[in-house]
Amino acid sequence: MPRNTIGTVAKHAGVGVETVRFYERQGLIDQPASPEQGFREYPPDAVDRIRFIRHAKELGFTLEEIGDLLSLRSDPRENCETVQLRAEDKIIDVDAKIRALRKIKTQLRKLANACDEREATADCPILEALR
Repeated sequence: MPRNTIGTVAKHAGVGVETVRFYERQGLIDQPASPEQGFREYPPDAVDRIRFIRHAKELGFTLEEIGDLLSLRSDPRENCETVQLRAEDKIIDVDAKIRALRKIKTQLRKLANACDEREATADCPILEALR
């Protein structure tokens, strides 16, 4: 039976070994106890936990928020409404980021349109605006 070493867990979770160590340092996964000899063995749910962290990061959750979600996930007293509220808060954050990115895009478009490609770079309106 294959052992759940850090390399095996990382491979199955689709991350690098350093990512697993990073998640340990952040308190998102527990570091297994060091055996007298041989390698540390991770619990069977380690791969699922790391995949959960990855997916939550892809949705824009911070590591602190992910820690909270992991706590909610393992607390039998909590319900889905609590998680739903966290997701709705994240939607608000995403909408704010989208608005900010649209403003950046508008500014960049104006600068790009103001640029006369024949001008010397010393007269470039884009470089001037960044100055």
